[in-house]
Amino acid sequence: MDLAIKQVSKASADDSLVLLSDGKTRWSDYGLSAAEAAYIQAEHKKERNHLLINHLKRWVYIYFLEKKSAAHLTLEECRRAGQQAHHCFARFKTEKVTVVDALDNATETLAFIEGMALSNYQFLRYRKSAKDKNELRAIGVLSTKIKASDISLLHILVDATCRARDLVNTPVLHLNAVQLAKEFQKLGKEAGFRVEVFNKSKIESLKMGGLLAVNFGSVDHPTFSVMEYKPKGAKNKQPIVLVGKGVVYDTGGLSLKPTANSMDYMKSDMAGAAAVACTLFAIAKAKLPVHVIALVPATDNRPSGNAITPGDIITMHNGITVEVLNTDAEGRLILGDALSFAQQFKPELVIDLATLTGAAVAAIGTFGIVCMGTADEKTKDSLKASGEQVYERLAEFPIWEEYDELIKSDIADIKNIGGPYGGSITAGKFLQRFVKYPWMHFDIAGPSFLHSNSAYRVKGGTGVGVRLLFDFLSKRAK
Repeated sequence: MDLAIKQVSKASADDSLVLLSDGKTRWSDYGLSAAEAAYIQAEHKKERNHLLINHLKRWVYIYFLEKKSAAHLTLEECRRAGQQAHHCFARFKTEKVTVVDALDNATETLAFIEGMALSNYQFLRYRKSAKDKNELRAIGVLSTKIKASDISLLHILVDATCRARDLVNTPVLHLNAVQLAKEFQKLGKEAGFRVEVFNKSKIESLKMGGLLAVNFGSVDHPTFSVMEYKPKGAKNKQPIVLVGKGVVYDTGGLSLKPTANSMDYMKSDMAGAAAVACTLFAIAKAKLPVHVIALVPATDNRPSGNAITPGDIITMHNGITVEVLNTDAEGRLILGDALSFAQQFKPELVIDLATLTGAAVAAIGTFGIVCMGTADEKTKDSLKASGEQVYERLAEFPIWEEYDELIKSDIADIKNIGGPYGGSITAGKFLQRFVKYPWMHFDIAGPSFLHSNSAYRVKGGTGVGVRLLFDFLSKRAK
């Protein structure tokens, strides 16, 4: 990440400022005149909560915090306010901003800075020039309440989220399954976690029939990445395992997706893989005392000459046979192998993240994550609380026994689609056949890739899941 976030003891006279205020601020302390102070107070009375003042050499942006009905809503309001401030400074090509916590409220100020920092992200790797390039390179933090360690954690988390966005935004021509595994190795080397990559022959020896079947139509080999962060003094005796869907491009296979607006953005079908790898990067960088393993089965899904066909039957890693009736329901096939493989670690909890179904998008749009699973209620509540805290909210769907009937096959143990109704649930029920431990499934198909800006969640890959999992694991580590 090109953006530095650092603590400062004072702001120079030329620094552009952001003042977070409750209306009781002594404006003269920040070089504002009596006339400007009077103007600010008058505008505040009119319930304007965003003001921008031009000082020729610098800009002064004033934000009056608007408290919401719940703490997590106030934090989200702060992040969105950070995005609005960033928009102003981006217009003026501002390179450095100092955020002043005149509220004396660390949590809300950090949320504001988080919104600014995440809004600064751009994916410009393949553009020779960009007149709209964001020039912001440093955010100074002036606060008596915020610790240097708080700023360091925020920087790590923003960096990890932006790295996930980069992976999602990179097209398959430059990020096939083999290259994705190499990117994981780079992350592991930088942050300090172990990465082992299984090649095709190893995957064959493990009899991962789902991953191999999806890969049949590809000229590129599949990979299976096993990443582990195991610090001394980890709080959990058994590991938490994260599983990410790594379909680096999805044509639908022989069940070819129609275009446009269905196949066009399928480079993002590995957003789950990006999320779990970059979560591991963040917790290793932050040195959280928690033992975490991440698993990523990776391949592309193409309709070439030897591609798996509708009606084929495959045998999965755990021996279950699957009748493949739709080759575009491929994510659950590779995840099934990974979830079965996870059993050997005797995990305390397994969470899988996948851009799995259009049905999840149809149900709740891009505003949250569809989830379901067998974890205990305390764990579910903790995950939901983290989802609210970072505003990556979880909508839990049922996994009633009746849904099992929808994936029964006449000629195999199960089939990989369940009919026209409850598609996100039947996909989850398919995955449930491969777990024998506390488990949660996150369908991130909606919020993982946006076609227009949504505040600090910029257009393209969003890095969804990284902030949620980091918050959850941070609390678990305590």
